[in-house]
Amino acid sequence: MKLANLFKNSQFRTQLALCLKGGIVEDHLVRGMSDELTSTLTVAKLKALCILNDLPTSGKKSDLLERLLDSGIPRSELGLPEISEESIEDEVVFSLEDDDTLTPDIEPEVVEKLDQQQTSEVLEAEILDADLVGLTEEVKKPKVQSPSKPKLSQDKPMTLIEMVKKPQVAAGLIVLLILGAGGWYYFSSQLEPFTADKLSYGDEMQYTISDGKFMVSEGYVDLVMDQIETDYEFCKIEIDIDSGTGGVSISEGGTDQLISQSSDDRLGAVSVRGGHGMSWLSVESISTYDFDDLEVAFHSKEELFGNTICSDFPDRREGNAEITSTKWTELRERATIGNNVDWKLRLGTDQFEGNLMNYGVGGFFGDLEVITPGFSLLLQPVELQELLANDYIDDGASGYRLGWNWRVLGTEVLGSTEMWKIVATNKDIQDYCLGSASMTLWVEEGNPWATRQTVDVLISGSDSNRQDCSTTSKLLGDYVLPEGELLMSHTFQKSSLKLGSKSLEYGISYDARPMQNELSPDDDDLHEWGTNGIHMPDHSTIRTHNLDTAMQCFDYFQSVASGATAALDEGGYVWRAIDTNLGATTQWNISWIASDENAGWVKFNVTGEVSSENCDFDSKGVYDDSVSHNRDFIPKVLNLSKIETSLLDYNRFPELSGENAIFTSSGTFHPETRVGYLVVVPGSGINSIFSNIGDATDGATTVDFSREWDAGGLDHRFNLVVDATDGRLVGWNYVNSK
Repeated sequence: MKLANLFKNSQFRTQLALCLKGGIVEDHLVRGMSDELTSTLTVAKLKALCILNDLPTSGKKSDLLERLLDSGIPRSELGLPEISEESIEDEVVFSLEDDDTLTPDIEPEVVEKLDQQQTSEVLEAEILDADLVGLTEEVKKPKVQSPSKPKLSQDKPMTLIEMVKKPQVAAGLIVLLILGAGGWYYFSSQLEPFTADKLSYGDEMQYTISDGKFMVSEGYVDLVMDQIETDYEFCKIEIDIDSGTGGVSISEGGTDQLISQSSDDRLGAVSVRGGHGMSWLSVESISTYDFDDLEVAFHSKEELFGNTICSDFPDRREGNAEITSTKWTELRERATIGNNVDWKLRLGTDQFEGNLMNYGVGGFFGDLEVITPGFSLLLQPVELQELLANDYIDDGASGYRLGWNWRVLGTEVLGSTEMWKIVATNKDIQDYCLGSASMTLWVEEGNPWATRQTVDVLISGSDSNRQDCSTTSKLLGDYVLPEGELLMSHTFQKSSLKLGSKSLEYGISYDARPMQNELSPDDDDLHEWGTNGIHMPDHSTIRTHNLDTAMQCFDYFQSVASGATAALDEGGYVWRAIDTNLGATTQWNISWIASDENAGWVKFNVTGEVSSENCDFDSKGVYDDSVSHNRDFIPKVLNLSKIETSLLDYNRFPELSGENAIFTSSGTFHPETRVGYLVVVPGSGINSIFSNIGDATDGATTVDFSREWDAGGLDHRFNLVVDATDGRLVGWNYVNSK
């Protein structure tokens, strides 16, 4: 039996706890094991007796006497005075029964002799590997029994001396002496393996954020600055977070969320609308971040000896930020319905505020999360079930999930609590040669999230960091990553934890769950224009000059845009078009692609019925970057009119109408709104990348709406994207600043 297992034995723990109560064991050990015993026998005779009884002969005279007494040799044979019955009765007897404990139901036993080899094994045992089987189960029968020891009746309380001399208890006490004062603490806090706890409705953990660093350079700067309009051109941004707080929680929905249900069985779930505007039951998880003290350093480009470099002397600004991220996960399929992020940022005198919503795609890191969905685990304390599933958390355990390889390194004390320490590395990012990402987690039973978590990330599109990458991996990196680097590191640590009572239930159905036929458009509503059409059908009646009308102007542009007209007449098509409302005039920007993959754009104004006078050519140009021509991959789509009508349904999409949205409350576009579409098809380069990470896919067509305006002393911007193949709302982004 291992030492740790011995202390799990309920009988042994009861006996030992009783011995330890009130310092009794310590008193006995000091009094009974340290006092010198007086004997008329010489040391030589005592050693001879030890040899005859197979006992060690080392130690002082008192050691020999104690060893012989413990083996059962009568006191008279050792030259010691006999103990009378009166002295036994006068001996202090510690009763095991009091207000707090019960008398162990154990028959007193005659003291037995420990084998010499067994004794040495106990004394030489290591703390973690001691095997006490020989001491508890294979004790030799005594060679000599003491007749002078009276046998106590069964109903009389067992004395401390009798209990301590029981072999299993004695063995434990010897080990305790070896371990020292910290022995009892070690066994009482021995860490057990466990599986990650499931989340429950109402679970909530607050945590601190420290050592936060975030850096983006070159192309990654655009991902940040797209949210903040500025006249400056930055080449690098650094963010230092000295301290902050955060929280993760699972909402506990009430009965008001179950109005479509016939019972309260799904109590705790939250009702949410998806990308098609239909209602689903979901688990709502909320993450909050509050950075009271952060510093942002903006590095600008500057000229030095005729070269453009990134300045080493940044513009530093102090500020604060608040972020609330909400995620909805559908009950039955456990698919992400949507992600919503509300944020506020103050830097000096500048203030920014925004709302980002997406429906089941992307997130903070865009294409990175498409390639490796588990990348989002870096942004908050890890939900252990999400990363580890039901794998056993034990020393040396390992696994793979959501792109992460993880391994349990062992245990480590955090504060005053011993926890399992786990390291995780993102295999997808490494395999796709996108950089590196790692986490170290400290986890404890009873907490469904990581109690402590450190994060280190480097994402880089630089060839200097991809020397050992395959050609395919480099192509994928070039497609996904901009030039430059993204670095991120931080530490999360629990400050408080509150647990709910009802566990989350996934994989279950519920009343009024949307059906597939409610989400997919009718075949009659889809247009297959890619076979021989020139542009995506429009048919809008709420915009002044729709695309169907505007394209007729090319009949009057033969001389000013001959390349475009020839390309469209000879198998080319429009892959990007933008309608800008200029009051009575509509400005169209048409991007075309020829069958030989030459591409360009034409900008013109439509002021009335199509005619040479009302079609006003503005400008044109060509694209330096290659654009793929591939009609076979242009998908069937809804026309723009169908998409506009769907978004105008206030019951499904109430967020899209109002002062800070795309539509007015009367059902028309705000005058500043622009409407466009984009067709993306796999080409010779991109298609080869897609085929290496999955099946070759059809192209995609999206419709986008954007609006910019000034109101209330603030600059506002709203962008919205819809999947034209099924009318699903992909998401929106709203920002205001001053």
